[in-house]
Amino acid sequence: MKKTVITVTRSYGSGGRTLGKLLSERMGINYYDREILRMASDESGISEALFGQADEKRKKSHLMSILKKNPYQGGVIPPESADFVSDDNLFNYQAKVIRELAEKESCIIIGRCADYVLKDNPDVIKLYFCAPLQDCITRVMNQNGLSEKEAMKKIEKIDKYRADYYRYYTGRDWNDARSYNLCLNTTSMSYEKLAEVVENFIKIYQS
Repeated sequence: MKKTVITVTRSYGSGGRTLGKLLSERMGINYYDREILRMASDESGISEALFGQADEKRKKSHLMSILKKNPYQGGVIPPESADFVSDDNLFNYQAKVIRELAEKESCIIIGRCADYVLKDNPDVIKLYFCAPLQDCITRVMNQNGLSEKEAMKKIEKIDKYRADYYRYYTGRDWNDARSYNLCLNTTSMSYEKLAEVVENFIKIYQS
């Protein structure tokens, strides 16, 4: 069987993580999300807590929307450098883990600009999942017990963070369909049907 590495980029509330897990189960391949933080910690020797704190700090900061872009170029900063535990180097180590995973196994990788990190890897299939705003609001309300206003605010905040994060490290627009092999509206059919569509697409794409 040909190696298949699937990257999943998704708008908040689209159910992209749920669909990624379902694809993992159906295809019998590993699923990686926040596990990458632990693996990057093991790789670098930097505390996993720092990776998590960097994620949270970026979510609360507006700096990425005003700073110049810093597209990922590959490589990591050595331990003797003063920038060893900088946010950019924490990203570099996550990217290193992503590249190593893609090199050794078929897998599904959620977020973390994996589609860009692996842009030169011929085994990669880049997916983007989205949904109409009202459908995302309903899903977030149900999953988090929020009011409609609270759900909308959370969606706007997280999607802005994801867009800024992606633009900073890739120099590209997060929701530009040209960056992906397949874009799907997750409310157009059931998760099972969506997973079936993706699997059929992969077979055709790889044939």
